[in-house]
Amino acid sequence: MQPIAFHLGSLSIHSYGVMIALAFLTGLWTASRRGATVGLSREDIGDVTLWLMVGAILGARTVYVITYWQDEFAGGPLAEIFMIQHGGLVYYGGLIGATLAGAGAIRWKKMPLWKTADALAPSIALGSVFGRIGCLLNGCCYGRACSLPWAIRFPADHATGGAPVHPTELYDAGLNLLLYGFLAWLFRRRKFDGQVFATYLLCYAVTRSLVELFRGDYNTAHQHYGLTPAQLVSVPIFLAGLGLTLGLSRRTPAK
Repeated sequence: MQPIAFHLGSLSIHSYGVMIALAFLTGLWTASRRGATVGLSREDIGDVTLWLMVGAILGARTVYVITYWQDEFAGGPLAEIFMIQHGGLVYYGGLIGATLAGAGAIRWKKMPLWKTADALAPSIALGSVFGRIGCLLNGCCYGRACSLPWAIRFPADHATGGAPVHPTELYDAGLNLLLYGFLAWLFRRRKFDGQVFATYLLCYAVTRSLVELFRGDYNTAHQHYGLTPAQLVSVPIFLAGLGLTLGLSRRTPAK
């Protein structure tokens, strides 16, 4: 756990913010290279990525604040709502926000929607690797008690009390890295435009739900029917991926 990466004079640079910046930079670089292979200009990918970043941060923070309002924000300074460098981003909120912002930007620039989505999808998974490392350094999204050899410990003043817990941040990072490799491979072999993006939705919904089984940072107020919020949202995300796969596969093959 290393919440502060380094200092610039009196300014503290948070590790979580550094990892989020790396997530977007690596995502932009890999998506630009991938998009160029199917005729998408690096400039257009860069413009869309900027909107994705704005939509992702707004969506992720909005959902977090709504979900944890009573726990963390009610009665406190309103300025804390904007302190994303302290952590507090909900991934699915970011995915929804980025999807809406990205679709708007793609439409505005008159780019091919599903071909662009396919070029971006593997990079979303890669960005999540850095995001989860940021969670580990920040001490959030931690796991439940664990007696296995690879259990990790946070400091004694952490919410876990220094007890050994599942490294859920690393589970998620590792699965996202594998997903990135698979999607990058699939991109070169896709049968129709939109296949890679739809596959990302299907696969991430499953892997995220599995990792959630080992999470220990949810209280009972945030669980419904024995499921965490992320597991509940994974259901419509999976169905969306399935619907896109079935619907788009009937269209013109990828070029």
